[in-house]
Amino acid sequence: MTDETHPAPDTGARPETTTHFGFRDVPEREKAGLVRGVFTSVASKYDVMNDAMSFGIHRIWKDAMADWLAPRPGSHMLDLAGGTGDVAFRMLDRMRGTGHVTVCDLTESMLIEGQKRAEAEGKADRTDWVVGDAMNLPFADDTFDYATMAFGIRNVTRMEDCLSEVYRVLKPGGRFMILEFSHIPEAGMQKLYDLYSFNVIPKMGQAIAGDADSYQYLVESIRKFPDQEEVVRRMRAAGYEQVKYRNLSLGIAALHSGWKI
Repeated sequence: MTDETHPAPDTGARPETTTHFGFRDVPEREKAGLVRGVFTSVASKYDVMNDAMSFGIHRIWKDAMADWLAPRPGSHMLDLAGGTGDVAFRMLDRMRGTGHVTVCDLTESMLIEGQKRAEAEGKADRTDWVVGDAMNLPFADDTFDYATMAFGIRNVTRMEDCLSEVYRVLKPGGRFMILEFSHIPEAGMQKLYDLYSFNVIPKMGQAIAGDADSYQYLVESIRKFPDQEEVVRRMRAAGYEQVKYRNLSLGIAALHSGWKI
């Protein structure tokens, strides 16, 4: 008597690819909608919450981004996940009134907040506001002199697709700079930061924005984001050269820079 194993017939179905949404695994096709829901919920309080969560330090980080990028006057920039325009307006100021920034964000309500600010600050004629997906940008090849992305790339479903798309739309000689929450090299400090993040930030979100769940996701997404060296590796794999990073506030955040050469 023999024991034979008969494989099940192949129906052609394949397991659905998943990705992380905070600490949850979700189908890739669902993540963009979930992220859009988070930022739609918090759009009107987003800048206030940034100040509260970071004690205003996010402004220093964004100034450091502008300092390192040092965009030339008259340049055309792309600001991805630019939402309320915080980075875009800094870059326009650095370009001394002669440049232009196209702000692209997945969430329309965030862009509406940014447009209001642009009109109030007299910058509406030097900004465009485009609803778009960072993994499939609605722009032609070789369009922009610079691209920036502050606190957005960790929300993208596939970072590699975003990096490739930005590389495509940059002009030869263009530069991409990422500002993102990162990893503190010293384990004890990282533990203290995690205690603050998980125990305080969602409660702030509830008190200020009326939404603890969205800020719980944002805290979880920070912990799921790869470390500084892994981001460097992925940028190089996408074709960027002269890739470097700088830690900010001990590594709570990091700036990554790469060039299309």
